Order: sequence, then C-alpha cells, then structure tokens
Amino acid sequence: MPHNLSENKQTAAYRNLKTIAVLLPYLWEFKVRVILALSLLILAKLASVSVPLVLKDIVDTLNQPQVVLVLPVFLLIAYGVLRLCSTVFGELRDAVFAKVTQRAIRRVATQVFAHLHALSLRFHLERQTGGVSRDIERGTRGISFLMNFMLFNILPTLLEIILVMAILIRQYDILFAVIIFITLLAYIALTLIVTEWRMIFRRTMNTMDSKANTQAIDSLLNYETVKYFGNEAWESRRYDEHLQTWETAAIRNQVSLAALNSGQSAIIAVGITLLMFLAASHVTQGTMTIGDLVLVNAFLLQLYMPLHFLGFVYREIKHSLADMERMFSLLDENREIQDKPDAGTLQLQAAKPVTIRFDHVNFSYDANRQILFDISFEIPAGQNIAVVGHSGSGKSTLARLLFRFYDVQSGAIHIDGQDIRDITQQSLRAAIGIVPQDTVLFNDSIYYNIAYGRPDATPEEVYAAAKSAHIHDFIETLPDQYATVVGERGLKLSGGEKQRVAIARTILKNPAVLIFDEATSALDSHAEKQIQAELRRIARNRTTLTIAHRLSTIADADQILVMDHGRIIERGKHAQLLAAQQTYAHMWSLQQQEQQLL
Repeated sequence: MPHNLSENKQTAAYRNLKTIAVLLPYLWEFKVRVILALSLLILAKLASVSVPLVLKDIVDTLNQPQVVLVLPVFLLIAYGVLRLCSTVFGELRDAVFAKVTQRAIRRVATQVFAHLHALSLRFHLERQTGGVSRDIERGTRGISFLMNFMLFNILPTLLEIILVMAILIRQYDILFAVIIFITLLAYIALTLIVTEWRMIFRRTMNTMDSKANTQAIDSLLNYETVKYFGNEAWESRRYDEHLQTWETAAIRNQVSLAALNSGQSAIIAVGITLLMFLAASHVTQGTMTIGDLVLVNAFLLQLYMPLHFLGFVYREIKHSLADMERMFSLLDENREIQDKPDAGTLQLQAAKPVTIRFDHVNFSYDANRQILFDISFEIPAGQNIAVVGHSGSGKSTLARLLFRFYDVQSGAIHIDGQDIRDITQQSLRAAIGIVPQDTVLFNDSIYYNIAYGRPDATPEEVYAAAKSAHIHDFIETLPDQYATVVGERGLKLSGGEKQRVAIARTILKNPAVLIFDEATSALDSHAEKQIQAELRRIARNRTTLTIAHRLSTIADADQILVMDHGRIIERGKHAQLLAAQQTYAHMWSLQQQEQQLL
C-alpha cells in the first residue's frame, strides 16, 4: 500500500508538471512581456518590503525628544511614494501580462477544438457533448488562474518571505527568522497534506458536473421527445441524481476548506504571538526600539496576508490543474485516422468524372463483429451505383469508408487508381459531396448553412445553388429570407426543406463524387418525388454512390448491389434483378404491396 501511494503521488506530480509544461511555449512566445512583468514584480516587492523600514524610521524619529520637522515630512512622503509604487508596479505587471494569458487561453482552446475535429468518427460517436464542452470551459478558466497566480502570487510571496527573513536576521536576533521558518514550514506542510486530500472531492465535483451538463444538454436537445412521452419529471430526477452526488462532494469540499483555514489561522496566530513576545522582550531589555517593534509587527502583518493567500492560491492552482487535466486529456486522445507523412493530394482530371473501386474490402468496427466481407465493386466514371439491403447490412459503412472516417482492415479503396490511404484526408473529402438521410443543420442562418458547402463562395453563387435546389423561392417568402435562423439542428424547417438546403450546399461544393445516403427515406411520397428529381439532375455526369431503402428511387441506377450481412449477394440492373427472382425481387414485391396498401 505505501508503495502504491508513493506511485500515485509521483503520477500526480508528473501529470501536474506535464500540464504546466504545455503552457511554457505560450509564455515564451511573449518573452519581452514576461521579462518586463517579472521586473515589475520584483520592483513591487522591493517597494512593499521597504514600507515597514520607512515606518520604523518615522516612529523612531517621532519618538525622539527633539524632533526635526523636515525629516518626518520627508519620511512620510517616502512612505506614501513606496506604497503607491507597490500598487502601481503590481497593476502595470498585470496589464503587461494580460496579453500573454489571454493569448494562451485562445491558443489552447483553439488547439483542443481543432484536435477534436481531427479525431475519428468513433470518438465522436462515443463522446458526450455536454461533458466535453464543460471540460474545455473549466480548463480554459484554469489556464487563466494558473498563469496569473503561479507566476505573480506564489513567486512574489516566496520572494517577500525571503526578503523579510534576510532583514530580520541582519538587523535582529536569528530567532526571528527561526520562528518564521518553522511557522512557514508548518503552514506549508498542513496546506499541502490537506489540499491533496481535498482534491479527491474536487475531481468528483468535476466528474459529476460534466455528467450533469451532458445529461442536461442531451435532454434539451431532445426537447420534443421529452414532451412526446411526458418525461419532464423523469429528466429532472436524472439531472438531480448527478447534482446530488456533486452536492455531497461540494459539501465535503467546503467543510474540509473550513478545517484547513482554521488550522492555517492557528499556525499563523501561534507564530505571530511568539514573534511579538520575542520583540517585546527585546524592547524591555533596551536592545530594540519602539520603531523596531512596529517594524516587526508590520512585517508580520505583511507576511500574514501572503501566507493566507498562498494557501488559497495553492488550493486554487491544484483545482485549476485538475480542471486542465481533463481538458488536456482530450489532446491525448489518439487520432485513429492519420495522413501518411508523404501523403499527396488527390489528383483529378478537370471536367472528367472519376472511377471508384472497392477491392476485396473487409471491415469491422470492433474485433468481435465484422461488418463487411470481401466487398468488391467498381463505380465507372460518371455512373450511378445503388446499394440496397436490409438495415444493418453494411450499406452506410461503405460511405463512411469512402470518406475515410475509418480505415479498412484489408483490401483497398481507389479513386482513379489512387489508394485513399495514400492521399490527404482534406483533399479526399473535398472531392466528395453527400446528401444524408438526416440532414443536421447549424443553428444559424439559411445562408450560412448553404454557404457551408464552400465558405468562400460569393452571395451570387449561394443564391444560384439555392435556385438549382429549388429552395430559393421558398426562402424569399420568409420574413428574414436568407438571414432566417433554422434553429437547433434545423428543426424550424420541414424535412423536405432541410433536404433542399443539403442539396443546395452540395451543389455549391461541386464535388467530383456524390453520395446519397437514403436521402429521401424520411420524406413523404410527394416530397420524395420532388427531391429525387433534384438528385437525379445534380448526379448527371457525376460518379455517384446511392444508398437506398426504397427500391423505387434507384430503379434507373446503372447498377444495383444487393447487400446482406456485410456481403454482396446480387448485382445487376433493375430488370435483371427482378428477372432473377431472388432477394431483390422479393424486396421489390414487398415494397410494392406496402405501397398499394397506402
């Protein structure tokens, strides 16, 4: 057990050092500002330590039988100037360092955000949005606290303590320094031990806070579902369960804080009493003046506040490190899909359709469940290949592999003879456009959502894409037209309207390859016919992969692949597959019967 405890402490110390090390490059980026801020820090502390020395001279001068008026006035002015300098230098230091802190927050937050987008689809399917967003929020707050307080509170406090001890040793009895040293040692030991214990509660609070936030966001995003089933009370109870655990940890955190503060105050009180007793003894013996007594008392008061603040800062730094640890753990998430060091861009011939080939592709999301078995087919340049099959047959997995959200376990996927693993993901995805089954829009304007297909497009190009998708006239009837905000996930628009926005942004992207992933399966028959007409028009002369549930939508495809349990079991044109009287023909017959019943 002692060995494990020691190992855990070493691990925690390593994590803390690693977290701090991440911030060092951001400090050194503005080295002139950092050096200037440190210089102002030293000047502020020298001025602060000089104040009690001037106060001693003032008291001793005024205590003399014959007082020369000029001298006290000069000392009083010096006293005021030093106090002003102590404050002004401190404020200037904060102003100079502000850019360093805020730039670090911006850079780290951007780095985490970019890294999250670089992670695999697997991570994003398993993640909890609310928890991740709260981790980033707390982590960036922790950066601000850590950089400001570690550099400009712990260091100056220690500097002030060293200066005070040096002055007391030089001018008075070494016992003054011994008492201060023992008091400081006891104070720091108590603070470190208790704070490490309290960090257990803080980490629990962070975990439960993230879980509560995740549950809250998930519940609010599914507002309609909650209302449909009348589960408002159920959702509130679930949220409260997370908050209950958080509350217990928060109470323990607060109670332990009160105990720590009491212990710290007791140590300081004992130290101050001993120092004042020693100083008073020297005064009665005639070895110290009243000014010396005032000096010692002033130094004690100056040390008392930094010591109390040092405890607070240490606690908060530990809390900040715990907060940042969760955020930086996101950066430790490995990117499952990475470009090769020598990866080139996808080479396409201008105005010429591409050829796509799946060669003996095998794939599984995990080792225990294989999804695709020896899949081989080709989409000739400019042709439309449709893939059909029951749910879970592996149809949508083909689209994910073509986008390279995952890598195949064996086999290869080629575009114009180029293995997609040998080219950059950016160039690959730039060449592919998709109209998915469930179009999710950003909670922004219609214009923004269409322009997302090509953010650098001109307004005229955006309007042209909307006209091509036959949604321009509808947008013009809205009060805010293209500035209309579509709501969370586009819920203010109907299914057909969302699909037309998706088509418009795909047209704007102008990709070499199109994927229609059950693009009309969620629409009614009237909307489906309209959308299908648009899809056929934009797919003309483009290499297209159509994944479909309703067979009537792909009857005119150049070739149809029938999948079952991850294998291609039939392939051919619509008429050929019907004539074969196998799985496709059976599926067609069932769907025709269902259509007649409607």
